[in-house]
Amino acid sequence: MSFLSISHLKKSFGATTVVHDFNLDIEKGEFISFLGPSGCGKTTVLRMVAGFETPSSGQISIGGKDVVNLKPNQRNIGMVFQAYALFPNMTVAQNVAFGLKVAKKPQAEIDATVHEMLSLIKLDHLAERFPYQLSGGQQQRVALARALATKPQVLLLDEPLSALDAKIRVSLREEIRAIQRKLGITTIFVTHDQEEALSISDRIVVMYEGRAEQVGAPFEIYNQPASRFVASFVGTLNTLDATVRDAGAGVITVDGKDVTIGPRLNGHKAGDKIALAVRPEAVSLGEATDKRETTLDGKINSVHFLGSVIRIRASLGENTVSFDTFNNPSAPPPEPGEDVKVSLCAKDLLVLGH
Repeated sequence: MSFLSISHLKKSFGATTVVHDFNLDIEKGEFISFLGPSGCGKTTVLRMVAGFETPSSGQISIGGKDVVNLKPNQRNIGMVFQAYALFPNMTVAQNVAFGLKVAKKPQAEIDATVHEMLSLIKLDHLAERFPYQLSGGQQQRVALARALATKPQVLLLDEPLSALDAKIRVSLREEIRAIQRKLGITTIFVTHDQEEALSISDRIVVMYEGRAEQVGAPFEIYNQPASRFVASFVGTLNTLDATVRDAGAGVITVDGKDVTIGPRLNGHKAGDKIALAVRPEAVSLGEATDKRETTLDGKINSVHFLGSVIRIRASLGENTVSFDTFNNPSAPPPEPGEDVKVSLCAKDLLVLGH
């Protein structure tokens, strides 16, 4: 049985439904990311799990117990917000101790837990400082320690890194994941940053317009997108227009070139127009090799030198693809307007659905 179960969850504000029949089972100790654009419903689902929003219908259970009708402070959930929400008149130690004092824990237990939490986030040397004396990353680590101090069953993180600069975000997300693994706490992490979700999650829930478009491991979400939205939202994507030539044999035509993609054409017929997707890393310059069995004629549109990587954009007749190559000091990149051969592997082509 799943530790955290969300079943047929729906939320409407007046006539507007913002979450549609949301279902998810989370195992104990699992790290789940809700990924999607602003307004897709990910934070609303999180707030319903926390108890800050009441579902219009559906069930939420934690450890086999239905919590829909429980108040937030009765659910044993820790939550970290985008805004640090630290008490400015309290020291770091006092902020971490706040939930324990509200719960009327013995002073000895409070002191021991505060010491443990500050050691965990590596800020025990700043225990007597006030929030204004800390950097943004340090403040967010204190907020995390405060949420963990009460030893919650579930940790909810609502875009906790979005207010930080890029370098701090990378280091802090790695710290959060390391702490989560060490404690074995069931965690839901809300983000609109695909790199964050792909790098630290056990599974990702890609959300769009209040629905879970796809649930899966990062490798699956990236390489086997279930819909056009998932394919385009997660990672960089090239979209190619093609025509079905022989549905039975799995043959399509892309810019005048026949390509066999096999049984993925089930449900189509000759003459159908279809959309294909291919990741930039599946495209390269030059004639096809054993691994890249299809060669297309192209013309270079633009070349951007980015140091170790060169980003190239090329026209393939009606289609255009972008891809990266590694910088080679002894082989200068092609020039805009130059005719080139572009190769890719048929198995890397994804037939896009809805």
